[in-house]
Amino acid sequence: MGLTSAMYTGLSGMNANQTRLNTIGDNIANVNTTAFKGSRTLFQTQLARLVSMGNGPSTTSGGVNPTQVGLGAVVGATQKNFSPGSIETTGIASDLALDGDGFFILRRPNGQQVYTRDGAFSLDADNRLVSADGYAVRGFGIDENFNVQPNVLTDLTIPVGTLTIARATENVSLDGDLAAGGTVSTQGSTHVSQALVDGSGNAASTATALTDVRSASAAGTPLFAAGDTIRVSGLDKGDRQLPDQTFVVGTDGTTLGDFADWLERVAGIQDVDGVPGDPGVVVENGALVIRSNAGEQNGLTINATDITSDNAGTGVPFTFSQTAQANGSSIITSFTTYDSLGTPVIVSATFSLEQVDATGAVWRFYLESPDNAGNSRALGTGTVTFDTAGNVRSVSGNQVSIDRSENGAASPLVFNLDLSRIHGLSTATSAVIMAEQDGYPPGTLASYGVGSDGVINGTFTNGMTRSLGQVAVAVLPNPEGLIADGENVYTLGPNTGEPAVTSPGQFGAGQVLGGALELSNVDLSHEFIGLITSSTGFQAASRVISTSSDMLDQLLLVVR
Repeated sequence: MGLTSAMYTGLSGMNANQTRLNTIGDNIANVNTTAFKGSRTLFQTQLARLVSMGNGPSTTSGGVNPTQVGLGAVVGATQKNFSPGSIETTGIASDLALDGDGFFILRRPNGQQVYTRDGAFSLDADNRLVSADGYAVRGFGIDENFNVQPNVLTDLTIPVGTLTIARATENVSLDGDLAAGGTVSTQGSTHVSQALVDGSGNAASTATALTDVRSASAAGTPLFAAGDTIRVSGLDKGDRQLPDQTFVVGTDGTTLGDFADWLERVAGIQDVDGVPGDPGVVVENGALVIRSNAGEQNGLTINATDITSDNAGTGVPFTFSQTAQANGSSIITSFTTYDSLGTPVIVSATFSLEQVDATGAVWRFYLESPDNAGNSRALGTGTVTFDTAGNVRSVSGNQVSIDRSENGAASPLVFNLDLSRIHGLSTATSAVIMAEQDGYPPGTLASYGVGSDGVINGTFTNGMTRSLGQVAVAVLPNPEGLIADGENVYTLGPNTGEPAVTSPGQFGAGQVLGGALELSNVDLSHEFIGLITSSTGFQAASRVISTSSDMLDQLLLVVR
């Protein structure tokens, strides 16, 4: 009985060391597996045979310890070592490593949620971030304004090359200097047409039908017929030429007053309270009178062929003579803004010196845009007031609104014009430029990166940067309770506990390292030592069996 027990005891030692060898072999085989976590085999003593309980000490004798004979070893547990592995930089944007506790969350095609430390991800054909086996990486999505929506897990997508966005301008900042030593602007240019009459010979008025307007010198011939096109082409305003415009008689208006209003809009003349001079396009004393806004850069130059008609009899309907020139120091600057579709919207600002006194200088700016809907260039006017040190004291009228209703974009395009950087010193010349604006034309997602907080930041070809989502991390109460399921993933076990899903760096979760991978935490030196001790233990246990066998043979010889 004793020798047989010894043989089984040796066998238990061989089995236990064989299991440890299997564990070591698995560790060594996965020494280069991404984020692999090594295991260790722990032995326990098997049942012991109690020969004597022993007894306690008495007054006459000492105590006797119990007598036990062990019956071998068994495998008590195989434990995963979840200590972090070394981090290797790869430079691949989709590669992720966790520096600290936690697991990436994956979704299998059947909907099962699994966990991994292997961050060797890539993008599939649908731009989803997936593992090497095609499991979708889970995280927090974004809303229509690219704000991360926490607590709602979704499959992460990174649409490189397909996602296109734009941004409407909200702020424009101008910089430069408006010289205080200029000439005050008091009037604009004035142009007066030839005398105009109606069919009855009366002086023309705003109510006179265009089809009844005639030159006083040729009262028998109407200047226009219904359907005629009046073309304004080559009209100069300051140092720039205004875009060509057309007016169709009977469609865009029927009276001389309608044409005057239209001409005022396309010329960008701003007839509002408080502006110097008497700007506008009006009918006075039977003539069409065009007065520009004050300032040299607001002055109009009207040549003989700038306003023409397709009426064969009156190809040049109006003959203008200039009776006044625009005066006063003024400059013009143009800049580009963007609507919600990313369409460029050109805006020009003409600054004219309006007032200089003991408290400082006042400049008035006139805003225009050829991209404003409705054939109206004028966007509004305002003032910038400087103190005696040339610093901006106050600004009015700097909230700009542009009608984009004819372009399919959000309308109106509204932005703030920041003039706080402009100075009013007595420089030789005035100069104003756009320093910056926050709108963008359409841009396509070109690249991306993942921050330490797991937020995926996309960079677009127009220079914009937007959040595309956030990688989620699961923190587990007992990671050793996970069940390895192959493919570098784990499933929850009965002793794992409920996972806490959070963002990286929160509630004990590690931070994410983009463009890097976690290596295996297997220590080869330690494993090789384990190979030696396990092999020695296996060999020694086998010697127990062979020695017991020899002793049994000797016992049989005695019987013989």
